[in-house]
Amino acid sequence: MPNPVCNTASITCTFGVAPGTLTVTSQQTVMIENQLAATIQDFAPMSNVGTFSMCITPTNPAVSAAQGAPQACVPVTVAPWSAGAVTVTNNNFPLLNNTSTCMCAWGGVISVSNPVPVKTTCP
Repeated sequence: MPNPVCNTASITCTFGVAPGTLTVTSQQTVMIENQLAATIQDFAPMSNVGTFSMCITPTNPAVSAAQGAPQACVPVTVAPWSAGAVTVTNNNFPLLNNTSTCMCAWGGVISVSNPVPVKTTCP
């Protein structure tokens, strides 16, 4: 059973060189194991989805202009996380779980590497 994702969860991008951090801003009331619970709406670049240090994808214009040399990562997430918890919602949005993914416009797939809660699961 998937684990819910909370504030400060570690996230990774297939084209990032270091883990990033998820920051929850979609709601400020529901807590899981003393952390704010994330929803699929926590996808805004830099506000919710932190940097992955450097980007290495050739589809990123900055990397392309640098002839393939890694450049500073600035995530370009334009759609909510997919798919979220099927039966658990928070503020009418599906709860984010550790099987959810988010796409970066430059082609990276962002996933949860450490969701933070250790005891809680969600259907």
